[in-house]
Amino acid sequence: MNKSKLFFYPILIFILSVVALALSLFLYIYWYMEVSTGLKAVILRFNLDPSQVLEPQTWVVIMVLSILVGIILMGILMIFVYTQKTAQLYRLQHNFINNFTHELKTPVTSLKLYLETFLKYELSREDRLKYIRYMIQDVTQLSDNINRILNLARIQSRNYKGNFSIVDINQAVKQFLKNNNHLFQNCEINIHNPSDRSFSCRIDLSLFEMLLMNLLTNAVKYNASEKPQIDITFEPKKRELHIHFEDNGIGFNKNETKKIFRKFYQAGRSDNMSAKGSGLGLHLVQNIARIHKGKVIAESKGIGKGSVFTLILPNRS
Repeated sequence: MNKSKLFFYPILIFILSVVALALSLFLYIYWYMEVSTGLKAVILRFNLDPSQVLEPQTWVVIMVLSILVGIILMGILMIFVYTQKTAQLYRLQHNFINNFTHELKTPVTSLKLYLETFLKYELSREDRLKYIRYMIQDVTQLSDNINRILNLARIQSRNYKGNFSIVDINQAVKQFLKNNNHLFQNCEINIHNPSDRSFSCRIDLSLFEMLLMNLLTNAVKYNASEKPQIDITFEPKKRELHIHFEDNGIGFNKNETKKIFRKFYQAGRSDNMSAKGSGLGLHLVQNIARIHKGKVIAESKGIGKGSVFTLILPNRS
């Protein structure tokens, strides 16, 4: 059974249930009106006392019944929405487990192959160094994936308390790029500050660096160009600071603009290139932004046209 059928059947059952309940209420009221009309004709014909035949509280009963049916309808709607969200979360988690397992298995398989090569063959120093560099890359990939899980759990914990301080955000970004220059050697990263001002923001530096790492590695990972390019632009707006991260990557469809921040969501799963990652990076970014009383907005003109992620933070300068 395909996904469209799995999605269609619950909606069909929900609609039929609501229609059946509403129709039963309508038929009851219609039946009562018809009976009342007949009784009134009998009362007029035989000159009877209406209070002995028609109960004055009947309309109150009908009104209460209508309210109860309305509450039942709302309950059915809430159960339906909750069920659909649960089913969607299950699908996302299933996709995450499949993909994350692949993300873990690939570097492990690669490491095993290199180690077996070391055992079986006598390699030259040049080959040994080459394989060791590959192994370090695999270990780094494993470490990054595990850290995403651990960091997300830590950040989403209710007991989490950050170590906040007032920092010049422009200098913090420059220092981060300087410290991690080895990770972006094949990229062109430019910082633009048209106002030529310093911007003081209250941030947790370790969390902010985690946010930068996820945004920049995403821009590099989801990029089909020979040389990934990232432009970081600082734009002050009243009491806010907008930091734009614009890349020349693969971009995404407009209907995915809000979805890409969901936990486990992976944009464009039909595209092999965009099916990388665990689906946690941008969710982590949005959570870190919220801890800093800010948010992240994503924009793209479409597939193959790059993307712009805008970090909005309170500006104290």
